[in-house]
Amino acid sequence: MTSPSTTLSLVDTDPAELAVDAIVIGVHSQTGERDATSGPAGTLLLASGAESIAAAFDGKLTETLALLGATGGPGEVIKLATLGTVTAPVVAAVGLGPEPTGAAPAPEILRRAAGAAVRALAGAPRVALALPLPDDADAPAALRAVAEGALLGGYRFAGYKTKPQPARREPVAEVLVAVPDAADPTAQAEITRAQAVAGAVRLSRDWVNTAPNELRPPSFADAVAAAARDAGLGVEVLDEAALAAGGYGGIMAVGQGSEAPPRLVKLTYTPEGGGSGKRVALVGKGITFDTGGISIKPAQGMWEMKSDMAGAAAVGAAMLAIAALKPAVTVTGYLPMAENMPSGTSYRPGDVITMYNGKKVEVLNTDAEGRMILADGIARACEDGADYLFETSTLTGGQVIALGKKIAGVMGTAELCERVKAAGEATGEPAWPMPLPDDVRKGMDSDVADISQVNAGMDRAGHMLQGGVFLREFVTDDVAWAHIDIAGPGYHSGEATGYWTKGGTGVPVRTLVHLVEDVATNG
Repeated sequence: MTSPSTTLSLVDTDPAELAVDAIVIGVHSQTGERDATSGPAGTLLLASGAESIAAAFDGKLTETLALLGATGGPGEVIKLATLGTVTAPVVAAVGLGPEPTGAAPAPEILRRAAGAAVRALAGAPRVALALPLPDDADAPAALRAVAEGALLGGYRFAGYKTKPQPARREPVAEVLVAVPDAADPTAQAEITRAQAVAGAVRLSRDWVNTAPNELRPPSFADAVAAAARDAGLGVEVLDEAALAAGGYGGIMAVGQGSEAPPRLVKLTYTPEGGGSGKRVALVGKGITFDTGGISIKPAQGMWEMKSDMAGAAAVGAAMLAIAALKPAVTVTGYLPMAENMPSGTSYRPGDVITMYNGKKVEVLNTDAEGRMILADGIARACEDGADYLFETSTLTGGQVIALGKKIAGVMGTAELCERVKAAGEATGEPAWPMPLPDDVRKGMDSDVADISQVNAGMDRAGHMLQGGVFLREFVTDDVAWAHIDIAGPGYHSGEATGYWTKGGTGVPVRTLVHLVEDVATNG
């Protein structure tokens, strides 16, 4: 099921003269003391880009917005009927927070503002954004942020409603971004990139939001494979027979309780001429629904476990963006998929599973299933050969406890964890490096196997770290790796905010793409 699309283009016409349904401008809050020329404390300050709009209102625009309740707070959107003062019938003022000193607003502020404004203007078919864009070296990053925010803020899952919803307004269909020169090649390149990356994020969200009865492992694998083939990627799909014959014990164990059998999808991007010679592997957890298996979860909130394949969705979508952007580095994606169901054929606590790399794992909790399928995916990726391995998964509730719902936890090779953190800062998908202590590994010693799947005493201390410690066992020594736990950021159950809508977020598609481009450029 595909969400309605939003188109994006550049325009350098005077914003006051654009034939659109709404024009978006930025406003800053002013809370400190002001002098006689800049107005009293607490007044609004128009951001750059809104000059011609302000002139059309004879200098009364900020005063009018303030009367309507505008404060300039980040993400706040106030709409004002223009009554013919400009061509657009509506001006929407989006808050950018306090004016930054000597600089344009940070890219993430612009990204969230564009998302909030486009989302608030649902029902307006054609919208223009006249937001502040610097004219220096920061210009491309700012334009990228505005473009991404607009496309992601305009996302809405198609859904399954059978009756018309009179109060439901259609998402904005067309967004124009006002820039100094619409023909500038650098600006055009940023729009092209934003369309590829945001399109991938939107597809990832669609996959996560799809009802779990419609996206079981075989159908998920088919959907990813079809999209990848259309993008020109190499595709290999291992079904249950191939997985059993190949010794993928972790994937088979988790998937054996469901009538919908497991899959492993491998996607390959090879740059023309071989690229830099570096090889990147991306691995994503694809549990299409997680009941917990025999160690069944509580009923409350279990419906959100349709999102337990968000890691695989992110990897599959990132591979599509990579195919479009064509970085000079070889990238291979591995998407192990299974449905964790309780049945007479389910794997059990106490089972000992032989994994793809030959290690024996004692199962203590069938709800720690993600690490089982990821271990096989990681082992296969290392066997195929990789210089860098990035794995992402909605792995542990411990990530949410430790870092909340917006910040991913990162574990692995120290240098690579710092690169993930930097990529998260650049893309607005924050991540925080976490340790992998020796005492956590010691707690996973098994009496009968090489390692227990969780702490042998079922102690949940360092729960997020246990997941990372377990996955480390399946990474070969020559591969730099990072595990990105997105249990919180991968799915947003609250009200829409910024460019996040309710449901799948698409995290960390943009981080993965940024990392691949960084490796292509810097090795």
